[in-house]
Amino acid sequence: MKYTGDLMKYEIRIPPGVSGQILAKILEKHELEVKQTDYGPVLYGEKEQLEDAQDIIIRALNERIKELENKK
Repeated sequence: MKYTGDLMKYEIRIPPGVSGQILAKILEKHELEVKQTDYGPVLYGEKEQLEDAQDIIIRALNERIKELENKK
């Protein structure tokens, strides 16, 4: 968490399995940055933007899991 000007900036870790296509969709819709850390890539930005991005990631991963379960 960092303070920049009037707004607090936060980071969330990008979980394994998130495709470049999902990241591109998130970055088009939100004013977020992708930063590389020692622990892997993170999304960096305002809390509300990150919460929405997290929802998009969870929905996309859940859809992918359902697709893979149906292929059995």
